[in-house]
Amino acid sequence: MERVASARDLVLGYVHALNAIDEAMRAAIPSLERLADVLGLVRSRRIISRNGHIGAYSYTVHGAGCRFVRDNGTVIDVDFATDGSEVFDLWRLRWYGLSLPEPLDVTDQDLRSAVQSLQPLLTEVQPGWFSIAS
Repeated sequence: MERVASARDLVLGYVHALNAIDEAMRAAIPSLERLADVLGLVRSRRIISRNGHIGAYSYTVHGAGCRFVRDNGTVIDVDFATDGSEVFDLWRLRWYGLSLPEPLDVTDQDLRSAVQSLQPLLTEVQPGWFSIAS
């Protein structure tokens, strides 16, 4: 049970970090309506480049998402669904945990249990992919 509690804390930390990134990006780019709009801004070559720094974060836009690295080395990688919602999988959660200043290595099974325990805060949008409920 303790392992699942640690995994649950990790998932909640990821959600909190994602919300903090959203706030930092909106503060830096007032025209940003949602985090997923970063993709369009990069692709149109307006306002921001594919790589850069905003506040305490460096970012790299990739394929369907963006990888943010906090100044303490914590990695928050997120993809965006076609509707613009932020989606993530167990791999991204695990990578986040391993990048924490005090790394936390949890199993996929514990992460899955943690995510399931956080419904309805999180929803599984397709097998293995999760989103923060709106």
